[in-house]
Amino acid sequence: MARTAGSDGEKTEALLRSAALELIARHGFDAMSMRQLSAKVGVQAAALYRYFPTKETLLFTLMKDHMEALQASWEAARPESDVSARLSAFVDNHIRFHIERRHATHVSNMELRSLSPERLTEIMRMRTNYEKELRQILRDGAQQGLFRIDDVTLTGMAIIQMITGVIVWFRPGERFSVDEVAQNYHRMTLRLVGAAHAEDSHV
Repeated sequence: MARTAGSDGEKTEALLRSAALELIARHGFDAMSMRQLSAKVGVQAAALYRYFPTKETLLFTLMKDHMEALQASWEAARPESDVSARLSAFVDNHIRFHIERRHATHVSNMELRSLSPERLTEIMRMRTNYEKELRQILRDGAQQGLFRIDDVTLTGMAIIQMITGVIVWFRPGERFSVDEVAQNYHRMTLRLVGAAHAEDSHV
């Protein structure tokens, strides 16, 4: 029988996913056990396998959820305006999304090695599709003479690494707010792409 929206099964599954992200981010996928996860959520270990038949299935589900949510977030944020606004929106959305999902980002970046080749291929395909969005922005900007880019692919990789890396050092309530981080990284991105009208940073 299909579960109804908001059923106990769905709530338990959501709790399992949230707890798994926290445990994997803290201890690593190999070190986390399903028994440890069941204890954290307060369910019997055998019950976990009704939701996730294997430990790797759990990891794959977490990574797939992360990429699907990231793509949906960008689709909702993507402006229909000029290329500079699209680049600003991409940087802003990417940074905010990953700051809000620190554990999921850490797991998605650090545990790729724990996936089977088939599942790794699927996650990498999703990543590639997302990153194509940024490369298209860069390509459009270069074609319009707004950006000076020697290699779109390499520049896109550099930007993705830079704006994802925010989660390594950012802590709420310290030197910068999320808004200030997004603004500063946007200015750095404009310089990286050789934007004709890059703003000067006064920070």
